[in-house]
Amino acid sequence: MSTIKKFAGQTAIYGLSTIISRMIYFVLTPIYTRTLPVNANGVFTSVYGSASIINAILAFGMETTYFRYLQKRSDNKQQVYNNAFGVVIMVSVIFLVFCVLFLNPIVNYMQAGVTKDHADYTFYVKCFLVILVLDAFCVIPFARIRAEGRPIKYAIIKCSNIGLVMMLNLFFLFGVPFIINHHLPAGAWMAGWYRPNWVGYVFLANAIASGLTILLLLPEILQMKLKFDSDMLSEMFAYSWPILIANISFIINESLDKVMLKQMLPQSIADTHVGIYGTCAKIALFLSIFVQAFRLGAEPFFFSHAKNKNSGETYARIMTYFVIMVAVICVALIANVDILATVIVGKETHEVKHHIVYNPFWQGLGVVPPLLFGYLSLGIYMNLSVWYKLSDQTRYGLYISGIGAVLTVILNWLLIPKYSYMASAWISFAAYATMMVLSYLWGQKNYPIPYNLKKNLAYIIVSVLFVFLSFTVFKRNIFVGNGLLLLFAAGAYYFERKELKAIFKR
Repeated sequence: MSTIKKFAGQTAIYGLSTIISRMIYFVLTPIYTRTLPVNANGVFTSVYGSASIINAILAFGMETTYFRYLQKRSDNKQQVYNNAFGVVIMVSVIFLVFCVLFLNPIVNYMQAGVTKDHADYTFYVKCFLVILVLDAFCVIPFARIRAEGRPIKYAIIKCSNIGLVMMLNLFFLFGVPFIINHHLPAGAWMAGWYRPNWVGYVFLANAIASGLTILLLLPEILQMKLKFDSDMLSEMFAYSWPILIANISFIINESLDKVMLKQMLPQSIADTHVGIYGTCAKIALFLSIFVQAFRLGAEPFFFSHAKNKNSGETYARIMTYFVIMVAVICVALIANVDILATVIVGKETHEVKHHIVYNPFWQGLGVVPPLLFGYLSLGIYMNLSVWYKLSDQTRYGLYISGIGAVLTVILNWLLIPKYSYMASAWISFAAYATMMVLSYLWGQKNYPIPYNLKKNLAYIIVSVLFVFLSFTVFKRNIFVGNGLLLLFAAGAYYFERKELKAIFKR
């Protein structure tokens, strides 16, 4: 049991910075919705949907490969670092050169037929390229910090990045207008270039913060040596390329729906619908935070414990506690969804000249339940994926994620014109659930791990029932919802109390 306690500690340490960073980003969301037009939120959402896909390409699956080869080639860790980092740099430079050569066609594609604001979109794309390349350069140095057990430095750098993003956003959206309106020093100069409520400042803030991250990671970056082992590199490529394709497929599931909404809906409503969908989806951010924190702790932990005699039992226990936690979070978020919506997008209605005006963002709350259970399925899939990573059968990750991506593309193409973003939300859940089931079935055949299937399914089914009751039957009543939450949490504690006490006594 002490091993599980150790894993929980590692997950908490490595995930804390992600939680803080995402929470700050969560705070930024209502700022964007209140200061930027709805279509500007749509621009930001659709551009960053594309960025996520490209991030996966630039990383080239080398983060997971780095962890795996630190275990396989523990006698030559520096060479593993050189190879992994060198690949990411090479791919990023090729990508940057290509994008600079074809900048105008890329800008035209991002505009999706909108003829105005070409100069603005060019600026967005340039900032976007800077962010992508700088963030790619950080992937392997961050992995090295995690592998060497330096969580404090990891947390400081991650939090510094998002902290600077927030400060710059506040400066551009509120600070500069205040200086100009109150005729403070430099106000006249700022008035000459400042554009109120311009989404370009959001992109600029992120680009500057990515530059700060590079500076803070310089000690790790400079440890790379231009010395490569071709034989090891060949092995690493064979391991990484299926992960690359799998990661791209995962990002398609996660982000392409927003890009397709932008491209397939009529221009008159596209940015508005993407903005509503992207903003309401942030309510599910809390569960995504937990899943990300789990991944940060799980990947190095699973690899480092792979050779332990009882590793399968450990992975199975971790799965059970993970399922309980994500199920509790799902019920909790739905119980308090109206509070979260009010914080993020404002009240459902407000009065203007004796007329009730409805907040357009509230009509998108129906996406939250399917997105939450999509994240639940994704988290379980990430937990299950240990089998093909440890057995060097990464091609199965390609197959599973590829099937999910095909489902996402085909179903969105068929259903977006009629059902808009509600189709995208349910398709996301369907794709992740399919991936979860396939990974379990193939994993049990190729690398059996004794998961407690009946118990895990019971927790998931009860959480689905409670979410349905809270959101649909009782119309998001906060008291009923939180009563169901307490009942679910108490039931989970009752059934798990003996094992929990054993863990925390060690």
